[in-house]
Amino acid sequence: MAYRAEYMWIDGSEPTREIRSKTKVLADGAEPGTWGFDGSSTNQADGDNSDVVLNPVFQCPDPIRGGDDVLVLCETLLPADMSPHPTNTRAIAAASLAKYADQEPVFGLEQEYTLINPATGWPAGFPPNGFPAPQGPYYCGVGALKIHGRDLIEEHTSACIAAGLAISGTNAEVMPGQWEFQIGPVDTVTVGDHLWVARYLLFRLAENHGVEVSIEAKPMPGDWNGAGMHTNFSTKAMREGPYEHIVAACEAMGALGKPEQHIRAYGVGIEDRLTGAHETQRYDQFSYGVSDRGASIRIPWQVAKEGKGYIEDRRPNANADPYVVSALVTDTICGALA
Repeated sequence: MAYRAEYMWIDGSEPTREIRSKTKVLADGAEPGTWGFDGSSTNQADGDNSDVVLNPVFQCPDPIRGGDDVLVLCETLLPADMSPHPTNTRAIAAASLAKYADQEPVFGLEQEYTLINPATGWPAGFPPNGFPAPQGPYYCGVGALKIHGRDLIEEHTSACIAAGLAISGTNAEVMPGQWEFQIGPVDTVTVGDHLWVARYLLFRLAENHGVEVSIEAKPMPGDWNGAGMHTNFSTKAMREGPYEHIVAACEAMGALGKPEQHIRAYGVGIEDRLTGAHETQRYDQFSYGVSDRGASIRIPWQVAKEGKGYIEDRRPNANADPYVVSALVTDTICGALA
């Protein structure tokens, strides 16, 4: 007897990283070990020296195939010395967590995405050669005129639960055809592992529905919301209080040079999304405030009331690399609070 292991890794695509996968058939009882791939086909190597190593780092049941089949998320290594490949951003997140583990950093990521009709190239729910009614009734809406793609979303949520991922919720978003799922609360590395696998499951299940999934930051120009990956973060001190730790975290994110550093790492097309409209602060300005979805950093009202909790960085794009985001936020806030 045998089972299948779906090996997954993050490629070197520019400007937006993508997840790749291939299947290995293993004998029952055999553990998924290191493997490899042609890096010249994924923008990770030249053709005359093309091998890249796949090193398993996270494994879970495969909810699509079922049975004993598994999903195996891998980091990429250089074969010469088994060091992290230059595109291996997980290694950066792991280093950040190791450095600041004593502060117990915890993340919750809100992955927004847009379902695209392949026939029209427009978001699901947009009529051919036209526009739906303005934004307003779609967010967390119910009904066939407001909601498009719910069958896929329900299937994806069930798949994430069956895989043991830390999925904590889903909802329809502000633009027609736009949805969100949340991963967390988990640590700096685990949040990236689980979010990348959840992305894989979403893209893979969308194949069965004949729908394309876009994580572009601004899939529709004009008076429509963009797609983000709002990043909720706390340390043990922030969760326990007092409120000064919350303020200190916000101040650390706004310290000299930090806003520009974060914006550069928060995904492609950020200038199109962070315009100051559609519940965003401008990309070239920094602010924080209680209950303010027009700020760079939102402090939830209950955090201000209780004097402890977490903050929400509203700037990362839907197409950002979660490992890069989690590492940078960990380094910035934990480094300042150490």
